[in-house]
Amino acid sequence: MADKVESMPEEDRQSSRRLRLETLVRLRWLAVCGQTATVLIVALWLQFPLPVQACIALITALAIVNFYLMIRYPATHRIDPVAALALLGFDLLQLCALLFITGGLVNPFAVLVCVPVIIAFASQPIRYSMPLIVVALACITILPFTPFPLPWFDGAEIDIPSFMQFGVWCAIASTMTFAAFYAYRVSMEGRQLAEALAATELVLQREKHLSQLDGLAAAAAHELGTPLATISVVAKEMERELKDDDRFREDVQLLRSQSERCRDILRRLTTLSAEGDAHLRRLPLSSMMEEIVAAHREFGIKLNLVEKAPRKGEPVTERNAGMMYGLGNLVENAVDYARQEVTVTVEHDQEKVRITIEDDGEGYSPDILLRIGEPYVTKRQKEDRAGGLGLGLFIAKTLLERSGAVLTFENRGPDYVGARVRVEWPRVLIDTHSTK
Repeated sequence: MADKVESMPEEDRQSSRRLRLETLVRLRWLAVCGQTATVLIVALWLQFPLPVQACIALITALAIVNFYLMIRYPATHRIDPVAALALLGFDLLQLCALLFITGGLVNPFAVLVCVPVIIAFASQPIRYSMPLIVVALACITILPFTPFPLPWFDGAEIDIPSFMQFGVWCAIASTMTFAAFYAYRVSMEGRQLAEALAATELVLQREKHLSQLDGLAAAAAHELGTPLATISVVAKEMERELKDDDRFREDVQLLRSQSERCRDILRRLTTLSAEGDAHLRRLPLSSMMEEIVAAHREFGIKLNLVEKAPRKGEPVTERNAGMMYGLGNLVENAVDYARQEVTVTVEHDQEKVRITIEDDGEGYSPDILLRIGEPYVTKRQKEDRAGGLGLGLFIAKTLLERSGAVLTFENRGPDYVGARVRVEWPRVLIDTHSTK
């Protein structure tokens, strides 16, 4: 299941970033109301000279487009990145045109040029957002050359030096660039985390489903027991009645023997469920680790399981699908990158339970070591198309941390090559004897 998520194309993952049209429409109505209120206050209350008709025409154009979108598409419609770029680009040009006829960069509302750009970077793929910031930078570069003065008191002129306007340009450009890329980064990390957590839940559900198959087998044995008993009784009656008929004697004997065989199989399934239920639900730490390690022994890598503490008094833990999958993933990762040998060391005392997984591979590179366990971080090379996107360690880390574990990723040190992962729990969290 995790492999399916890791192999998902980038285009499919980005489809989840489509902006909902209703969100954009509401923001645009807010812009229409704000722009209208500002024009009315400046023209009617402050009575500053203002090209009212041109301003109203630009605001009306925005309102007409917004009204068309509202009646043309349902509220739940999500627009693709190209349409979002076009709509946000229209908003940007409308706002810049309004600023151009009302003073340009001298207008205190010039900073609002940043808004469409930030929305684009927060909600759209980067390649559809970059053109918008280029257009925005071009617009604010043109604004200082407007021939229209800032609306102000009659007989008074505001003379802003060119050097000051350049400072305003720098302030808006830097604010827009920083805020846009910050919004993009936060949005991207949030989306990756949500996708990775979804993959974690899918993996956990699959592991729980597998652990419940013994219950399904017992239920099937119980349901099939009655019809097989009826078949067996009928077969006995037929055998007694037809024992002297050579045409049917062998067929009836075969029918009876096969029905008895089916009943014996179902009886063993029922016995396994009844007698082995406690073994399936609870198992010693050593048995759990041997079960996890056994699945990875046949890959040409020597796999050592070292128990530093005696088995007497060892923790007995509930069979936790998430914990077993997480440890299995870490062992699998070590086997994948080991040259010859992987060592799994199990330690426990009255306070802690610690499992250390070491391999003799190349170890973690310094940049990966700082971000290990984050979603979509992997030490596989990009040209390794068979590799995943780094969800495996994230899923393992998340599932183990849910069980109360603390994970430490490091390299083995100057005397030994390879990577080391330590997984440590307070004993009281996983030992069923301690919780009684």
